[in-house]
Amino acid sequence: MIGTPAQDAFVTANRSAIVTTLRKDGSPTTSLVTFYRDGDDLLFSTSATRLKAKTLKNDPRLSFCVISQTSSSYVTIEGTGIVETDDIVAKHIALNKAMRGGEFTPPDGYEQRLKDEGRVIIRVRPGRVSGVVRS
Repeated sequence: MIGTPAQDAFVTANRSAIVTTLRKDGSPTTSLVTFYRDGDDLLFSTSATRLKAKTLKNDPRLSFCVISQTSSSYVTIEGTGIVETDDIVAKHIALNKAMRGGEFTPPDGYEQRLKDEGRVIIRVRPGRVSGVVRS
């Protein structure tokens, strides 16, 4: 479970988050991502050359703020980010299914496209959890 039962349910019900990682000089960098849940881990995609992947290789600490599209509720997860390069096709298919709320059939050449784009998966391992969930 991620946080309290209400926080856990909120994370499960939403797909958008703001992720903050740290540059080498310690300054933060933030971006919006779409994620899916794998047990208590949260996964999102980026390319290996993007700042998110580069900063996490230098310092795995991150803040992951799950947001609602319909309320001012949020859940912030402080934890670590792991850059994964194995089994990315299945993980990207799962991410696409989560984004679309259902089925996704990868197009021809999907695996090669992911490889050509240098796609990786970032696995967020939760630590401290906080936030406000309004009913």
